Amino acid sequence: MIYSFGKYILLLRLSFRKPEKFSVYWAEVMREMVSVGIGSLGIISIISIFIGAATTIQVAFQLSSPLVPNSIAGSIARDSTILEFSPTISSLVLAGRVGSSIASQIGTMRVTEQIDALEIMGVNAPGYLIAPKIIAGMSMVPLLVITSIALGITGGWIACGLSGDISPSDYIAGVQGGFNGLTVRVAMVKAIVFGFLIASICAYQGFYTSGGALEVGQSATKGVVYSCVMILFADLVITRLML
Repeated sequence: MIYSFGKYILLLRLSFRKPEKFSVYWAEVMREMVSVGIGSLGIISIISIFIGAATTIQVAFQLSSPLVPNSIAGSIARDSTILEFSPTISSLVLAGRVGSSIASQIGTMRVTEQIDALEIMGVNAPGYLIAPKIIAGMSMVPLLVITSIALGITGGWIACGLSGDISPSDYIAGVQGGFNGLTVRVAMVKAIVFGFLIASICAYQGFYTSGGALEVGQSATKGVVYSCVMILFADLVITRLML
């Protein structure tokens, strides 16, 4: 474990060395940002709307009491969406979609000796292949989380209108009342950290792949599993430190 962690740190160090040609790296960063951000927007949107709707319905069911105002469901659904559901669940989904793609892409380049060819030509392979993916993950995952938060709250409002358990006006009043900006800051910190973990861990697994097609699949699986575990661990640590 200590040996693997040392290799991981050294790989990150190589990844962020000064680039040989900035324009080439910038083009790669833009391509990765489109792949991570635009490519994941659809699945994140669908998941966020349904999670927001289901959360609101469940909160309304559990708080069905004449002593509890209906607007409390909106505030609970809002804080749950901002603090936990949107950052964590969206990142777990991205670990499966983006992380497996990163690990399999770099792993295929390793087993087909394309990375060796880059190194022979004097190109810093970790910097060219890994750094753009990490930058894209740290910049696009927060934007996806913001989109997820907005769509999650919108999904709760739609659920109120369709189910009739809570009136949409009570839901909106709960969403607007007692808002604390700290929850958004916590969500953004989580998103940045989760984006870094997904890209770096999956890139590490792919970069040190050895063998053939079977090992590429195993590296992709390990990258997704380790990313999910570290996301949950980081979620606990950040929540404990910031709240």
